Amino acid sequence: MSTAPQLVVHRDKELMAQAAAARLITRIVDAQASRGSASVVLTGGRNGNGLLAALASATARDAIDWSRLDLWWGDERFLPEGDPERNVTQAREALLDSVPLDPKRVHAMPASDGPYGTDVDAAAAAYAEELAAAAGPENHGPVPTFDVLMLGVGPDTHVASLFPELPAVRETDRTVVGVHGAPKPPPTRVTLTLPAIRAAREVWLLAAGEDKARAAAIALSGAGEIQAPAAGAYGRSRTLWLLDGAAASQLPRSLYPPASA
Repeated sequence: MSTAPQLVVHRDKELMAQAAAARLITRIVDAQASRGSASVVLTGGRNGNGLLAALASATARDAIDWSRLDLWWGDERFLPEGDPERNVTQAREALLDSVPLDPKRVHAMPASDGPYGTDVDAAAAAYAEELAAAAGPENHGPVPTFDVLMLGVGPDTHVASLFPELPAVRETDRTVVGVHGAPKPPPTRVTLTLPAIRAAREVWLLAAGEDKARAAAIALSGAGEIQAPAAGAYGRSRTLWLLDGAAASQLPRSLYPPASA
């Protein structure tokens, strides 16, 4: 069952990143207090990396028990390990290398020079197996119930590596698939599917900048998920759109509350 999206609009992308980082710290700390650990799905791109950089510089980051945090990824560029374009490489630079994470709980998606070679479909199947192994009886299927799953929204309304009209966005059974021929380079990717995304307690969609304004307006206006994948991304208990003023500029004023900061 979908949850109605809630919108928070900030003045600019820097304030949005700082506020989202503070919000994420709170969610992780609350989850660790109630269940002993927390699980978060990271996103790449400028907004995802901006949030991680803001988190790295936040004084409250030390409230998190980093050893009891599981990190997953919503998608990955199928490139060699350490490639600067890989989401995990950028995340390590922005935050992960500066906090005491348990390496066994950092679940990077396979690289193109990893154990599956250049077989992106085998790499996707392996990540699906890793997710299934981490899912417990309290979860609702073959993936853990992530506390927070973050997604950047592309100008074409794509989220993760789910692009409009392409096969991956139509997937209803598998939790992870390989993407061939993505319209945005590199063309070969690994991505969570909508069923896996919807297993999260909270889904946060990040959009900042004028180039995201039309995408936000389309996705929040009742568009179908095949044509606008962002419209199909929602959480079990909460779906949160975090925008800056530029990205919210084409939304009807009735749709979102006044900026809180």
